[in-house]
Amino acid sequence: MEKDLSNYRKIYKKKELSKKEVPENPIELFQKWFYEVEEFGGNIEPNAMTIATIDRDGTPKSRVVLLKKFTWEGFIFYTNYNSDKGKSIEQNPNVCLSFFWNNLERQVIIKGKATKIATNLSDGYFESRPDGSKLGAWASNQSEVVPSRKFLDNRLAAFEKQFKHKEIPRPQHWGGYIVKPKSIEFWQGRPNRMHDRIRYTLQEDFNWKIERLAP
Repeated sequence: MEKDLSNYRKIYKKKELSKKEVPENPIELFQKWFYEVEEFGGNIEPNAMTIATIDRDGTPKSRVVLLKKFTWEGFIFYTNYNSDKGKSIEQNPNVCLSFFWNNLERQVIIKGKATKIATNLSDGYFESRPDGSKLGAWASNQSEVVPSRKFLDNRLAAFEKQFKHKEIPRPQHWGGYIVKPKSIEFWQGRPNRMHDRIRYTLQEDFNWKIERLAP
């Protein structure tokens, strides 16, 4: 089977990114871009991001997760610590996050180190989740091979029965990570593939070096 995609072309011309106008701290620019994406519309989940980790065999693996919070310190998401991504992070905490916001022709690429957040913070977020999501965290041994869909449904039903009329606690194998950035690149689509790329790199004095990259 073969399909030629060479005619898939798009002209990027909605915005531009000037090095002279960017703030000194990249989190400030990320916040501005995120709110602009929300306001412009067209992205169903603007907090959807790709996280790339290195598997135990040395192979990179990417998947989409949801950003749940960002602060001056970093970017927070939640997952099963025993999942493939959790095991990969335990072995090699260096990860890459990327956002693609096609409604404003923008990308953000974040390289950094992932560490578990405090248990009380994971508890607080877990308590805010719907009961169905809480039960799903108990029922799914994420990334493990299962015999059938019925097996999963039966596990979910068993935990629904176990926690019926009870508070659903956070499983110890489930919680949050914060990715503390070492570099953040902002990509703004421009005509003729002459895109704007501004990269922030964290220095030893904790200031950010700002550079323009060739498209």
